[in-house]
Amino acid sequence: MIPSVTISTSQASSLRQVSKELEASFLSEMLKHSGLGENDGSGEFGSFLRDAQAKEIVKSGGIGLSELILKSLERQIDED
Repeated sequence: MIPSVTISTSQASSLRQVSKELEASFLSEMLKHSGLGENDGSGEFGSFLRDAQAKEIVKSGGIGLSELILKSLERQIDED
């Protein structure tokens, strides 16, 4: 069983934001390597489009990666 973590509200908010940013970065890379949207004319601005798409995916619930990252970060704080 994972022990409960006592962190401040601002720490929790920061950790959640970082977790979501990491999930969005991961999803952006996955979109890049999926080949989706390669022929949409985005050219050199494709990375901006992928980043925006990844952020929207995370905003709508994502794939659950941010929650795993958040729990891992909380455990690291608890161990320190």
